[in-house]
Amino acid sequence: MTRSMPPLAPPRSGRCSKALRLGLLVASIACSVSAFGAPAGEFDGQCTEGLAEGNHIPTDCSVTWLDKDGKTYCFADAAAKAKFLKDATVNLEKAREFLATSEVASTQAEMADFTGDDVKKFTRDVIDEAAKANGGAFPYNDAVTNQKLDLVFDEFKFVRHLEGYGFFPDVGFHAKEDPEKKYVLDFWVKPRHGKLVLMETLLYRAPRKEDGKWTLISRSPTPWWWIPSSEHPGDTEVRRGWQVMSAINEDVVDVKAAAKGVFHVKDNVTGETIPLEFVNVHQPVRKLKADGKYFACTDFKKVGTTDQFYDIDFWVDDKGGKMSVKDVRVHKVPVLQDGHWVQESRYSFEDKDSVLVP
Repeated sequence: MTRSMPPLAPPRSGRCSKALRLGLLVASIACSVSAFGAPAGEFDGQCTEGLAEGNHIPTDCSVTWLDKDGKTYCFADAAAKAKFLKDATVNLEKAREFLATSEVASTQAEMADFTGDDVKKFTRDVIDEAAKANGGAFPYNDAVTNQKLDLVFDEFKFVRHLEGYGFFPDVGFHAKEDPEKKYVLDFWVKPRHGKLVLMETLLYRAPRKEDGKWTLISRSPTPWWWIPSSEHPGDTEVRRGWQVMSAINEDVVDVKAAAKGVFHVKDNVTGETIPLEFVNVHQPVRKLKADGKYFACTDFKKVGTTDQFYDIDFWVDDKGGKMSVKDVRVHKVPVLQDGHWVQESRYSFEDKDSVLVP
């Protein structure tokens, strides 16, 4: 396939309130999202000018600035806002880079405060809370098969620790209607400000009937947290594909949490803002030769549909020891042909312009 990449749209960044993730994401999993409140501003309401200068300064968001994309940024006082606005573009990038870098160290340090048992208790509470609101079964919406699964908890198989990225409990379930029909779900849990928060839940293994019996089959593609062979991957000068995938996954989680469980993307061709449901990240990941940015395709499904899939491209920067999403564009859109939805490509670029990321 040949591609020629169009000019990138202005960077999109910022982080939602981490403390809201648990409620929002549990509701998202249950497909019955309710409003738990919205963050007061970007960067958890911290002073944006403070971040640009390398300091974490909490605010009450009484002094704010609204950018052209409708995002609210908070400041400690009017003087900080005035200083920031002298060069808003440069200062905003400084704030993003500082926050991204400090988050890496913060996650690694905070992980030491929690044990595997703490993670299990937190995850079980999440499961029990969602099940209580769903007639006793944990609800999971399988975007791949368009099924709403009602699952009953069986056991924790183990909890994987991935230094700097969080904890990954591997949890066994069975279908409410058939105890022999087994599932394995992975929960991504991270420490934030002294508390554990749920980042994402993905179906890792699903049942398939063979010779009259249910057999567990691993889903493809494999969740990115299974790719590193060591629980202490460290920081090297050569980035790996799973690290790019983790940055994309976290960005998706952040955007969903700020929008009541839905990932919105603006189509630059039609001007439409599309509500999407995340499915997976394609493998392999590529790195562009021209500017060093990492690049990956992802699958999303339009909310409220069963067969309208979008291919969304993410560009990821590596600055200050942290990988972060810098641009998102619609690559392929669903088009109705002969009664079937097929994907139509918006643009292309030459494969020779990029290299594979292992």
